[in-house]
Amino acid sequence: MNTMLRAALALTAAATAFLASPGNPASAGKPNASRYRVESPIEHGNLTIFPVVSSTNYDTSRFLTLDEGLASGDVVVTEAGRVRPLMRRRPQPVPEPGGGDVNRLLLVNNSSRPLLLLAGEIVTGGKQDRVVGKDRIVPAASDPVDLSVFCVEPGRWSQTSANFQSMNSAMAQPSVRAKAMGEKDQQQVWAEVRRSQEAMADRVGTGAGAAGGRAAAEVAGTSSYARVMDNSEVKKQVDEAAAPLLYGRRDLLRRLQAQNAVGVVVAVNGRILWADLFASPELLAKYWEKLVRSYAAEAVTARRHKGHVTLQDAQRFLDDLEGTRQVVETEPGIFRHTEMSGRGFRAFELTSLLPKTGFEVHLSKMAE
Repeated sequence: MNTMLRAALALTAAATAFLASPGNPASAGKPNASRYRVESPIEHGNLTIFPVVSSTNYDTSRFLTLDEGLASGDVVVTEAGRVRPLMRRRPQPVPEPGGGDVNRLLLVNNSSRPLLLLAGEIVTGGKQDRVVGKDRIVPAASDPVDLSVFCVEPGRWSQTSANFQSMNSAMAQPSVRAKAMGEKDQQQVWAEVRRSQEAMADRVGTGAGAAGGRAAAEVAGTSSYARVMDNSEVKKQVDEAAAPLLYGRRDLLRRLQAQNAVGVVVAVNGRILWADLFASPELLAKYWEKLVRSYAAEAVTARRHKGHVTLQDAQRFLDDLEGTRQVVETEPGIFRHTEMSGRGFRAFELTSLLPKTGFEVHLSKMAE
């Protein structure tokens, strides 16, 4: 039995153990402190994932994901200036020549379902690859929507395709997401992409012989974050870091769903970095592979140092949403996006305002 498979089996057993655990000392005596409860972690190397269970569960079956929409052709993403505006309910967008803006894309949702977009999702193609900068909901059969995005491929401004595609089973790692979501600064996004690229080149070039040397050269020689993450040696590193959460994931996700697990708290090197929470276990399952790989990429590129994080630490991180500042953006009848800033964190809450909803679809929280 190879090392990766042994790790996967051992940590799947750990996941089973947490599902059977009767209680949570972090929330003892505080039954109303939070509707979310952190459970025992799944640990592998320097990556620690705490599953989060919820006392509530909402029907999210109507929401379409970006991967689903792009794969079916119902969702079209293109450069700004290439879709004629205000053409309501057309079966396909109408292209216009030229146009383009580093921090803008246009999206048309031709589906009969509302589209959920998550900050950190990557689309490739066009004149350069981009990362979505903010969570939002795009209504069914929409007019062209102007998306706020950030470039994650600074070395190209020439069209490779008219429309964008999804970066399969991947999204930007938390450190890159943080610069787009929190700082909202293109230069900082580029700087973080370069830092990740350099760290990956160092990692794959260490102790891997000639193949590692070639991979390191390939990683160092591209400006595309997507191509870095698609490199075969980089994939091996990320797969190893993510192995316990991806091998046998169907069985793991079934067990998580049975316990109404709706999200995770993420720690690397014993330091809590991030949390992603959804309105339902089913929605978490749809994003599971993309999210896990992004967390694993963070673990691979992070500087190694000793540290330890406890279940109580994770619960406190999740419970603390007392912000000192809020910024609210509302698209009436569609969604409300709330950014909260507190001591040592930022949180981003997407609430659906569509008929028969009115619930939080996604909550992400980053440590600062």
